[in-house]
Amino acid sequence: MNEYLLLRDRIAVLATMHQKEQVMAPILEEQLGIKVIVPQNFNTDTFGTFTREIKRLGTQIEAARLKAEKAMALTGETLAFASEGSFGPHPIIPYLPANREIVILLDRANNLEIIGESLSTETNYNHQLVSSVEAAENFAQTVGFPAHGLVIIVGDYSEGKGEIFKGITTSEKLIEIVENSLKNSPNGIHIETDMRAMYNPTRMKNIENATWDLINKFKHFCPQCGWPGFEIKESKKGLPCGFCYLPTQLVRSIIYRCQNCDFRQEELFPDGLETADPSFCQYCNP
Repeated sequence: MNEYLLLRDRIAVLATMHQKEQVMAPILEEQLGIKVIVPQNFNTDTFGTFTREIKRLGTQIEAARLKAEKAMALTGETLAFASEGSFGPHPIIPYLPANREIVILLDRANNLEIIGESLSTETNYNHQLVSSVEAAENFAQTVGFPAHGLVIIVGDYSEGKGEIFKGITTSEKLIEIVENSLKNSPNGIHIETDMRAMYNPTRMKNIENATWDLINKFKHFCPQCGWPGFEIKESKKGLPCGFCYLPTQLVRSIIYRCQNCDFRQEELFPDGLETADPSFCQYCNP
């Protein structure tokens, strides 16, 4: 099956107001044969903000799906892309900050949904309480300023009792805002990285990575019907111990499933190992 068959020459709307088309559109257009447009006056902040004044609607995937659906409703198109990012502790390595990016493809004409993903520890995500211009400048130096933007929050903005300044990208503006803010809040102000894509090139790179993951998943076709997006839906534990051959908690196989015909295929030993090191065995190493 030709990968362009479903999407070739179609218009796709990209649900963004933060210039994500800079990294996403060239990849999507070249790899899928589509034309990407960005809707005008589309406020993605209504689906949640990193600065917490608007809580995200649903899970990360649900929020991306809502963006794509809204963009299609506004433009009348049946093909849409959207992305959603999150920042926090790494799911496996505690205290290590990580950025998880989701990129979703929604094709209502063909009832197709594919999700690309990239988890990266390459992030400048950080925040701090500062009480001087010097402390603010020191923080800025550690997070890649001015190439990476900053946010200043004065007071408890989550309760509507403070002020918020976003998109700070010059030393002059940073000093001006910090000096004025400390007059009203001498005990300290909150400074943090601006995680919006157009103010954070490190995050933008991870959005690009997630877009490539989406492309790779789209081009993995079902061996039975040729439908795109033949991807992993389940993993089975039980890789046998290399010493006693009892099952361990490591993955023994993965299950691929087709969205179109529901064909399933099991792949044994996806990590290339047919036995587990005894150190992972609950019997040999209780």
